[in-house]
Amino acid sequence: MCEVGSRPALPGDRPEGAAGEQCRDMGEQPIFTTRAHVFQIDPSTKKNWVPASKQAVTVSYFYDSTRNSYRIISVDGAKVIINSTITPNMTFTKTSQKFGQWADSRANTVFGLGFSSEQHLTKFAEKFQEVKEAAKLARDRSQEKIETSSNHSQESGRETPCSTRASSVNGTDDEKASHGGPADAQLKTENDKLKIALAQSSSNVKKWETELQTLRESNARLTSALQESAASVEHWKKQFTACKEENDQLRNKIEELEEQCNEINKEKERNAQLSRRLQELESELQDKDLELEELQKQGEIIPQLMSECESVSQKLQAAEKKNKDLEEKVRALRAEVEENKHRQSNLKTELKNFLDVLDGKIDELHDFRQGLSKLGIDN
Repeated sequence: MCEVGSRPALPGDRPEGAAGEQCRDMGEQPIFTTRAHVFQIDPSTKKNWVPASKQAVTVSYFYDSTRNSYRIISVDGAKVIINSTITPNMTFTKTSQKFGQWADSRANTVFGLGFSSEQHLTKFAEKFQEVKEAAKLARDRSQEKIETSSNHSQESGRETPCSTRASSVNGTDDEKASHGGPADAQLKTENDKLKIALAQSSSNVKKWETELQTLRESNARLTSALQESAASVEHWKKQFTACKEENDQLRNKIEELEEQCNEINKEKERNAQLSRRLQELESELQDKDLELEELQKQGEIIPQLMSECESVSQKLQAAEKKNKDLEEKVRALRAEVEENKHRQSNLKTELKNFLDVLDGKIDELHDFRQGLSKLGIDN
């Protein structure tokens, strides 16, 4: 790790003194830089995001040529908020158009980045995939080197008894030096190479043991976190069951209250109907009171009306007598009218006969006049 002061070296830093020389010697260089809001998963809930930076900060990919490794580093002021080494088994996931995340088992956390645009997120994800492939390639090469060194060490182990047998056959080392100098020099050179390869393999083994121990510790932390999460899941399940039961009880209470509200509404409607009926009855009662007052007033004039009624009845009786007399007179007049009608019909018949006779006489007179006129003309 290349450090300046208390944080990793980033673009724009100017290392000074021995620390700067160390950075240049180790050769860790930035290969991609962007800006984003940094978040980390809440270690207690493992669900909610906790902001690691108050504003958008610089997030960079670094390549360490000495270790052939890649890291994502971000610094907010003097605080390192991301220091994640990229491994082949990591995955960067886009959870929205402007947000992505990846899990770091060594840091035992999940990092999240919020970008200003989808284009920046896409570029960062593409670079993550490139770095991941490069880390995978570097791991495969290191494994090939380890296998090659282990094969060399096995071959050197098999060749050592042969040299021993050869020395025992050919004599002592002094004799061997006097008789077979060039072959001994070649064997010594090969042994030196094997020793160097063995030393490198030992250092690689120690390195891998260290990384294995780190992975074991990370695995242990992840196991404990998984157990805690399982316990929290059980706890949340119990709370969910309790909340569900409480929700069911509240629903039942709500249904009961709704039924009571319906009954109350029905009672209110009934009361409203009764109130309207009561107002109608009161208005009818007022009308009856007015009618009663009018009847009382009319009752006061009943004696006068009775006297008037008696006088009217007397007058009515007199009128009835007059009516009977008039009816008798009408009958007599009707009889006379009938007789007059009969007489009139007889007179009409006689008049008609007279007119017929008169018409005949007039016709005769007319004929006689015509005859006279003819006589006068002839004369």
